[in-house]
Amino acid sequence: MIQIIASDMDGTLLNDKMTISPQNAAAIKKAQAQGVHFVVATGRERKEAWPLLQEAGITCPMITINGAQVFDEAGKQLSATPIPKELAARVIRSFKKNHLYCEVVTSRGTYSDNKASRIENFAQLLANVNVDTPFKLAVSLASARMEIMNIQYTDSYFDLLTDPHLSILKIVGFSADGPQVLDPIKQEMLTFGPLSITSSSSNNIEVNIKDANKGHALATFADSLNIPLDNVMAVGDNNNDVPMLKVAGVSFAMGNGSTEVKKLANYITDINTADGVAKAIEKALTLD
Repeated sequence: MIQIIASDMDGTLLNDKMTISPQNAAAIKKAQAQGVHFVVATGRERKEAWPLLQEAGITCPMITINGAQVFDEAGKQLSATPIPKELAARVIRSFKKNHLYCEVVTSRGTYSDNKASRIENFAQLLANVNVDTPFKLAVSLASARMEIMNIQYTDSYFDLLTDPHLSILKIVGFSADGPQVLDPIKQEMLTFGPLSITSSSSNNIEVNIKDANKGHALATFADSLNIPLDNVMAVGDNNNDVPMLKVAGVSFAMGNGSTEVKKLANYITDINTADGVAKAIEKALTLD
């Protein structure tokens, strides 16, 4: 019997408009009404993810920043797993050395040092999710969505590293050339120290400290509720979801998911633009 359902957001719970469909929202609320704990497990930070849940009328605990922060449904932080600042500095320098745009997710929110690049990268994500969306339209949509995402700007990421009251939780680097450019950088960074490097789309790599991953956070969340992992379901689409798909007793890959995720999961549901999460939840609620 499923007692916890954990869902990724981008490419999973969110559709091509970067919103939660009415069908997905209804399925989540149905599960919650039956006593199932629903938790979002996302690479986003809470300030980015929470408005999207609010729009759909969903209140739930949140595993954020790939597991670097966990919040209860009231927004109280339960745990945080930061990157040591010396290690964060090496990662940022590597992205800059390779002339790649990156963003830094901190205990005070997400920071960008280039607004135009921020909009361009978000627009590219929208265009990748929906290939029928022209890039110029994606830029307009990205600019509009940015208004509710609480992004902050800084002249230099290294200024953040000197603030003793601020923690670095994740660093994300982007390249339109995808794995061809990003894979060698990933391999270099893995020599820096105990890092976990994953991706939420083909054009990025997400850098966390090694113990910050969705699987570890989901297992800890289940343990706090005295719920066995066999009674936990997880659904995702990309390789930053792999740790939670591995620990969950029941796992669903999105129809638009990566080959790795599809091979790993117990089941494959529909694509994110066809309410795949809702269909996975409906199936999960019928499992013994």
